[in-house]
Amino acid sequence: MTYKVAVVGATGNVGREMLSVLAERQFPASEVVALASTRSTGREVSFGDKVLKVHALDYYDFKGTDLVLMSAGGKVSKEWAPKIAQHVPFIIDNSSTWRMDRDVPLIVPEVNASVLDAGIKKGIIANPNCSTAQLVVALKPLHDEATIKRVVVSTYQSVSGAGHEAMDELFRQTRAVFVADPIEVERFPKQIAFNVIPHIDEFLDSGYTKEEWKMMVEVQKILDPDIQVTATAVRVPVFIGHSESVTVEFEKPITAQRARAILREAPGCLVIDKHEDGGYITPVECAGEDATFISRIRKDPTVEHGLSLWVVSDNLRKGAALNAVQIAECLINRKLLED
Repeated sequence: MTYKVAVVGATGNVGREMLSVLAERQFPASEVVALASTRSTGREVSFGDKVLKVHALDYYDFKGTDLVLMSAGGKVSKEWAPKIAQHVPFIIDNSSTWRMDRDVPLIVPEVNASVLDAGIKKGIIANPNCSTAQLVVALKPLHDEATIKRVVVSTYQSVSGAGHEAMDELFRQTRAVFVADPIEVERFPKQIAFNVIPHIDEFLDSGYTKEEWKMMVEVQKILDPDIQVTATAVRVPVFIGHSESVTVEFEKPITAQRARAILREAPGCLVIDKHEDGGYITPVECAGEDATFISRIRKDPTVEHGLSLWVVSDNLRKGAALNAVQIAECLINRKLLED
C-alpha cells in the first residue's frame, strides 16, 4: 500500500526536515506534495534525490490525499486543519494549537502510541513541543520502573527552534562580534550570540513562559497527569540540538545503575554515560541523529528516591519532523490508515 502525502509548511526548517525524514525512512508514499504560503509558490525543495515544486496551500485541492503533515505555525493550523480534515483522513500537526484539545491525541510513539487506538475524533493528531518529546522518551521507561512524582527541568534550546530567521540572527551577531560591527537584535529579546536568554515564548501571569507551561502540561497529558513538573526554558547560541538538565523524584527506589540499564533497552534512547572527560553527548554530536541521547545519570542525594540526568536530541528531528513521520508509521502499522 502507498499513500498520497502533503507537507504543509514545506519551506520552513521543520517542513524541509519532514521531507528529508520521509525520504530517509522510505515512507510508502505514492506522491508527496510540498505546500506553503502563496509567496512561496514555485520555490523548490528537496525530497530525497528529487526536487519538488511548492504549491500554494490556499488553492490546493486535498481530495485524494491520505495524510497531511503540518508545520506552518499555530494561526495556519487553527484555520486550515479543520478544513483539511473534511477531505483527508489524518492530519499530524506540529503547532501548539491542538495539543491540549481533549479530542486530539498528543503522541510520542515510543511513549503512548496506544492512545491512537481509542480513536481520532477530529482527524488531527498533535506533535508535542520539541523539548517535551525528548524529555518523555527518557522519562517513560523510568516512570514504568519506579513511578515519577516530580520533574525539575532546565532546557538549553537551540535557535533553530525559532526558525530560519533566528538561525540567521545568531550567525550575523556572531560575525559582528568578531569584526566589531554593531550587534543588531531583531528576532530575540536580547543578544543571542555568546549569551543565553532565559525567555522563550510569551510570559504568563504565573511568571512562567508559555514554552515552560507547554512542557509542564504536555508531560502530564502524554505520560501521567499525577506527575508534577516545573520548567525553565533557556535559549542558547547553538544552531541545532536541544539539551535538558533533568532532576526526577520517584515514589520507589531506583539506582543510577538500574536507570542506565533500563534506558539502554528503551526505544528511542541511546545512553552515552562515561564518567570521564567527553563521556557525554552535546548538541554537536546529536545533530542529524534520530535518538534521544542520555548522559550524566546520577543519584540526586537531596531526595529519598531521585536521579539527575542530561538529555540531548536534534530538535528538528525527534522534536518535530521525525516524531511526525513516526506517528504516520504508527497509523499504518496499527491499520488505521487504509489505502
